[in-house]
Amino acid sequence: MLIRTVKSLALLSSGLLAGAMGYGAVNVAQTFKVVPLDVRLTFHAALMNMNGPVMQTAMGLAAVSAGALAVLSRGVSRLVAAGAAGLAVVTFLITRFGNVPINGQIKQWAVGQVPSDHLEILQRWDTFNVVRSSTAATAFVAVIVIVTVLDRPRRVAADAPVALSA
Repeated sequence: MLIRTVKSLALLSSGLLAGAMGYGAVNVAQTFKVVPLDVRLTFHAALMNMNGPVMQTAMGLAAVSAGALAVLSRGVSRLVAAGAAGLAVVTFLITRFGNVPINGQIKQWAVGQVPSDHLEILQRWDTFNVVRSSTAATAFVAVIVIVTVLDRPRRVAADAPVALSA
């Protein structure tokens, strides 16, 4: 029962993380590129205030649940789950040391002076965003593989002889 609960939590949390990151990369970040800069900066700053606790929680749950799955699993499933946990941690590290410092700059720009190299800085944020979205999606795929392929019960062929014990 415990392994089933942990698998479910790992699947749910990594899926939510990948979905949120994917939506942000495909929709929100692309929209940022077509609106006026002042709109982007204001919305970006407000969005990051909301995203901070939500995304950190999702990253933490994905990492912890995949790590727990690695501890409870064996063989290839253990390695894949450890990889998923590692990818969730990498997602957090990219966010913390890549995107978050730039988010702080963007908050200042929204209420003050925008530096002349702002496009370069925003491009760096976009790059970090694509990489972290990719690591989150890969962690989710890894958990899906564990649940649907690696840990699937093996079926016995209908015509295979069945050994009866006395």
